Amino acid sequence: MSDQGLQVIDRAEQVAHEWVNELSERLDWSSKRSALRMMRVTLHNVRDHLLPDELAQLSAQLPLLIRGIFFEGWVPKRTPVRERSTAAFVAAIEEGLGKTPEYRGAEDIRYVFEMLNNRLSAGEIKDVRASLPEGIRSLWPAP
Repeated sequence: MSDQGLQVIDRAEQVAHEWVNELSERLDWSSKRSALRMMRVTLHNVRDHLLPDELAQLSAQLPLLIRGIFFEGWVPKRTPVRERSTAAFVAAIEEGLGKTPEYRGAEDIRYVFEMLNNRLSAGEIKDVRASLPEGIRSLWPAP
């Protein structure tokens, strides 16, 4: 327990570390900072492809700090209209990721999706996948 007795904050930090650690292991990257950035840009690009109702349902299952990352910088009125192709989705993630030498493209995006499959309900994953264009959905393994 923290000195301040704010267990909810301590627990939120612990869970966020668990998510980043799991993704880092799946990616087999040397930098947890890069793994966090990979999770962030992938979540942002998924977010920008979802309708508000599905976005709200997905975010309700995210832990507190990850939910904050999910909504970080989001202005609904200014959400870019994303091209819905797989190539555009992968390119947007690559652009947001910047120079990360260990990045392997779609393979690493799948690792983020596998981590989400492990952490969220199968029903929610099914709903989110169904909301995405077929090409993007093909990157996300069914739970």
